[in-house]
Amino acid sequence: MAKHMLSGAASIAGVGESEIGKVPGQSGIGLAAQAAKQAMDEAGLRRSDIDGLLTAYSMTEPYFMFGTVVAEYLGIQPSYLSSMVLGGATPAALVNHAVQAVATGVATNVLVVVGENRATGQTRDEAVAALSSVGHPYYEKIYGPLIPAFYGMIANRLMHETGVTREMMAAVAVNGRYHAGLHPNAHMSQPITIEDVLASKPIATPLNILDCCLISDAGGALIITAADRARDMPSQPVDILGFGEFHTHEHIMAAPSLTEFGGKQSGAAAYKMAELSPQDIDFAELYDCFTPVPLIEMSEAGFGTPEEVGELFLSKETNFNGKFPVNTHGGMLSHAHAGAAGGLFAIVEAARQLRGDAAGRQVAKRERAFVHNEGGIMSSHCSLILGAG
Repeated sequence: MAKHMLSGAASIAGVGESEIGKVPGQSGIGLAAQAAKQAMDEAGLRRSDIDGLLTAYSMTEPYFMFGTVVAEYLGIQPSYLSSMVLGGATPAALVNHAVQAVATGVATNVLVVVGENRATGQTRDEAVAALSSVGHPYYEKIYGPLIPAFYGMIANRLMHETGVTREMMAAVAVNGRYHAGLHPNAHMSQPITIEDVLASKPIATPLNILDCCLISDAGGALIITAADRARDMPSQPVDILGFGEFHTHEHIMAAPSLTEFGGKQSGAAAYKMAELSPQDIDFAELYDCFTPVPLIEMSEAGFGTPEEVGELFLSKETNFNGKFPVNTHGGMLSHAHAGAAGGLFAIVEAARQLRGDAAGRQVAKRERAFVHNEGGIMSSHCSLILGAG
């Protein structure tokens, strides 16, 4: 069978991340600009070299045509431009689009950049309003559920249908915090235990506050260009070997299942394009808005049943020096979560690990990484397989 034309056609030539945590006085676009400069510097590019710009959305900025606003702010005049709204799945989907643009000659150097100041740019009431905006306006939102309540439903059903326990979910949070403690730019680094997670403030049964992602100010960026061009740039390139998307629903009331989602199909598409299998993957960087989510994502990606994955977290084999490292930057539970930037940091971390640039938390085997983003309430799924260049 002939190799897929897009597998390995493009590479990540630079990555960047802004200040993270609470960054008073800095807008979301300002944070995005910090990350963009880092990524362009790594790739040895000037603003005039960027002819493609892909971004996401913002809940803290007042702009309608957000992509052109970001380009304007950065002083870039691209010939290929878009802003996308797929919730947390947006960054991986942007990578998919960037690869296609580069491979078809539509763009040469694509900047993928996102940022939001959710920690300091929203009032409490605005944050609550944002959390309620995901519910169906006629059939869900009117009853008052927020995003954690929807994921609490998923957690309850997962425990009911499988052998997953609360301790397994808590171990996901502990794993993230352990790695965040090794990351120089993480929002939260104070160590926690399973007991701490289980004793933390209840949010939406069975989830407690330490089962829930952070609210951060943060921005992240990637430079994507043709693989052969990336070989001549200053930083070691990271090859984009495969990607896949799958979208099962928008509102949880329409989900075909509360335990099976689109990660199986998006992962299968990525494996097929890359001509690889789960056995070929060395580590994973996963969307972890709530602790049950990585258990489902890893299972759908072929790394074991949900309870087998849970045991892996409990045994600490998901640590960076374990059998199968997961979320080596701390994930959104501990490193940062600021809109689409949360999922983009999974891609940034995978790139750094594959380049051998993750000092203090560097995985031993670093040939291939699996990255997964999901958006909405397990609604949109995008998977990437990245390889060391």
